[in-house]
Parts: sequence; structure tokens; C-alpha cells
Amino acid sequence: MSEVYLGNPNLKKANTAIEFTQENIIEFLKCKDDPVYFANNYIKIVSLDEGLVPFKQYPFQKKLIQNFHENRFNICKMPRQTGKSTTVVSYLLHYAIFNDNVNIAILANKASTARDLLGRLQLAYENLPRWMQQGIISWNKGSLEIENGSKISANSTSSSAVRGGSYNVIFLDEFAFIPNHIADDFFASVYPTISSGQKTKVIIVSTPRGMNHFYRMWHDAERGKNEYKPTDVHWSEVPGRDEAWKEQTIANTSEQQFKVEFECEFLGSVNTLINPSKLKNLVYENPIQKNAGLDVYESPRKDHNYLITVDVARGLGNDYSAFIVFDITNFPYKAVAKYRNNEIKPMLFPSIIADVGKAYNKAFILCEVNDIGDQVASILNYDLEYDNLLMCSQRGRAGQVVGAGFSGKRSQLGVRTTQAVKKLGCSNLKTLLEDDKILIIDYDIISELTTFSQKHNSFEAEEGCNDDLAMCLVIFAWLVAQDYFKEMTDNDVRKRIYEEQKNQIEQDMAPFGFMSDGLDDNSFVDADGDLWKVDEYGDRSYMWDYMWWN
Repeated sequence: MSEVYLGNPNLKKANTAIEFTQENIIEFLKCKDDPVYFANNYIKIVSLDEGLVPFKQYPFQKKLIQNFHENRFNICKMPRQTGKSTTVVSYLLHYAIFNDNVNIAILANKASTARDLLGRLQLAYENLPRWMQQGIISWNKGSLEIENGSKISANSTSSSAVRGGSYNVIFLDEFAFIPNHIADDFFASVYPTISSGQKTKVIIVSTPRGMNHFYRMWHDAERGKNEYKPTDVHWSEVPGRDEAWKEQTIANTSEQQFKVEFECEFLGSVNTLINPSKLKNLVYENPIQKNAGLDVYESPRKDHNYLITVDVARGLGNDYSAFIVFDITNFPYKAVAKYRNNEIKPMLFPSIIADVGKAYNKAFILCEVNDIGDQVASILNYDLEYDNLLMCSQRGRAGQVVGAGFSGKRSQLGVRTTQAVKKLGCSNLKTLLEDDKILIIDYDIISELTTFSQKHNSFEAEEGCNDDLAMCLVIFAWLVAQDYFKEMTDNDVRKRIYEEQKNQIEQDMAPFGFMSDGLDDNSFVDADGDLWKVDEYGDRSYMWDYMWWN
């Protein structure tokens, strides 16, 4: 009777008797107690240069395995090509062999990637000594089971990946590359599985990719707001990587790519509307109140003025219906609340907007009306009779102009986000945010900004991401340049920013003295090098609008 599994000489089939020597027993017990020792002495990996070789761990890899062994929840921020997957796989193999009746899930952004990780584990298993192996019950590309009752499966990360099962270890590979909505759904479905046991382990390992769900979990771990043990690995901890290697890598790729993939900075895309260095410094806080999509950061204050900008979706589960509440009483403005829901129906959405608007001192509301938004605005105005709904009117070359109400055929209950509106709004938003004229502490808003990138001649969400909250910001930024907004707030934003930047330039130049540039107080040169005369065009602060357009 054959003692191998399905003709594979490297695999022992179940119920095969093995005679242990005293030395085998000592080694077995030593490996059981020390997963670092086990990996260093018995795990083999495939090297591109040398083929099958022993897994000789770097110091940071030993630290990782020890952390996995000692902590239930681990989250690791690691550069590319550091052997992070191999390190985790070696620990999972140890856990399966030396623990009876355990279930282990290997999850990745793609099912093929998860199966590849399982393949590495199976290769390591095949190269274990026969006396250390458990007999094989089943062995295939998507799962395996050994005779001590332990099972390992490989799947893509989704809300259904581990639903209905009981798992002892869940390994999430490259979790930063999972879209936010899938990541949210996954943890909503997997939490009962995690909480059902006292020893269930979760291992999250990834290279950063913008400020997404992984970013949030990492920073919460750093601040002690969750149970995860954070481990940060620097690229210089990998032997052979020094400053010369860094320079060569940057030369072959780009500095931006190096910062993301090797220095593990939580930067968004290269072409984001907001400068990556600014995005990096935006810090989110937890809301003081959460309720069915509404996150509140500041309660309404007496005598404060508020404004709500609204972006409407169809409620089909893809895009989100969203709005942001701004405190416009003082400068800089603050986003004090936000609503975001991808299931709310357009017929019900107006009631939520109206309720929040009334709570915030009958806030002004500006709704985008490109598509289904027109229906939402109509319900707000005619059915709910909301008083402070802002309207727009077409005024020739000036385009859409905001007011509290207009008559005539070319008036509408909100703003159409035309190319011109979006262009000006994006340009204004960039200036306002980068100059700290809008304060944002909401995680979802910051997350969307990290993937709000240039595409052709406009800005929109990257594939698989959303920009509903970002568009609420764009609408707000367009609105602040309107004359009606100045009347509402008694604040000319453009003029104020211009004056602040003008003063800063003068302060920066002061140590060098002043040199004649051929210009007097009645002239200036714009960003394109064109000379403008104030006596011809009036107050130069007006031209700020022009400079934003270009």
C-alpha cells in the first residue's frame, strides 16, 4: 500500500505511520514552541537566482513572525519586494501543522493572487521532512486539509469570502488595494467570525495605496484606537538596499513611485487635484455622532451660519448620494458634518437634507441638478417648502449666477455642474485647501481627495473609487467665488486670499530688498507672463478669478 498522496513522493498520505527518533521529537517540540526557529530551519523558498533554497530570515522578518505569534491582531506597512508574503505564509504553515482543527483563510485582492500564496505554502510543505508532515486529506489549487483537522483556503477578499465559516486565522494580503466599499463590506461581514472566538487572529499586510481603509486601520492602530499591533518596515532594513540603490530605483521609476512603494507614504495618485504633500498632512478625527450615513463633527451653534452642498446619486449601490455641511460664519470655513449613503432613494433623500438643514439653523442649500438631482431640489422646494434653497440663473457670458430665487425661463433650483463650473470649482478648491481656508477632518472626504485625479481636461475619481463628497467640495468652492456668497458671509474669499499671498510674497522678498521690475502699483504680471493694467481692468483682485481659470 502506497504511503504517498496521489503519487506525489513529497507528500505523506493520511494515516501513514511514522516512527519518530528522539531527535525528531525534540525538534518537533522546539518548532512547535518557536515559529521563528521553524521558519529559519525548515521552510524552503524558490529564489530567482538560486532556485530552491532555505528561508534565511532578515531581522525584520523574525520580528514579524514573533508579532504574529504573540498578538491576535497585526497590521503591517511594508515596502515592495521585502518577502512579506513568504514571511506570513511560513507562519500560517506553522500554525496549521502545530494546531489541531484550525481553519485558515488566505485572502487577496484577486483570487489568483490568493491561490499563488497558497501555492507557496504548499511548496514549503512538500519540502518539510516526512516526520514533520501531517498526512494529506485533500490537496488542490484553492484549499488543502491535513489529518490533524486543519484546513487552509484561498479566496479573493470579499464580503462572502469567509461568511458562514469559523476561522482561526485570517490573512489579508495587499489590503490597501481592496476598494473601500468592498473593504467596508468585508469587515462588516467578517466581524462576527472574528468576535466569535477568543483566539482568532487577523494578519493584515500591505504596501500603502492612498488614504483608504488600510490607511484608516493603520493610523487607528498607531494611535491605539484599535487592537491591531502596527509594524512598520523601512526599505533600508532589507540587506543590499542603501542610498545608491535608492537613487538607481528612483532613476528607473520616479520619486513619487518610490515614496509610495518603498517609503510607504500614504499618497494618492500622481495627478491628484490636491498636492500630495497637503493630502499627507490632512488628519481625520472620529465624529461625535454617527447615524445611518450622517457623521457629525460639530453640533449646530447659535448665531452661526451654515451651508450645505449636495451631490445626488440614483440609489442603486454604485455612487453615493452625499452632502457636506459647512460652517461659513468665520474664515477659514469648516466641514462640520457629512452624509453619504449609496442606498438612499432620491424620493427620501430630500427629507434627510431638509432635516439636517433645519437643525443647522436653516442652512442654505445648493444642490447639483444635472440628472436626478433636479427631482431632489424640486421636492425640497415645492413639497417640503424649504426656505433657504439656493437657485441659479444663466447670465450670458457670466454663466450660472447664484441667488436666493429668480424668475424667468433660465432659472433652476440648484447648479448644473457644467465643465465651466467644475473647472472653476476644482481650481478654487485646490487654492482653498492648500492654503488652509477649508478645514476637513472627515475620513471619507480625505479618502476621496486622494483618488480625485486628473483625467483628460478634468478631475474625477479613479477607477473603482468614488468622488461624490469631492464633488460637494467642488460645488462649495465654486460657490464661494459668487457675489451672492459674499453677501451671505460679508467675506470676499478671492480678495482675501490674494491679499494674504501678496503680503507673504513681500515678506519673503524683504531680506533681499526691492528691485525695479518696470511695474508700478497700477500693473502686474499674471502666471502666463501677461502684463495687466489696473486702471484698465479695475481692482487687480478681480483677476484672481482669471488666474484660477488658467
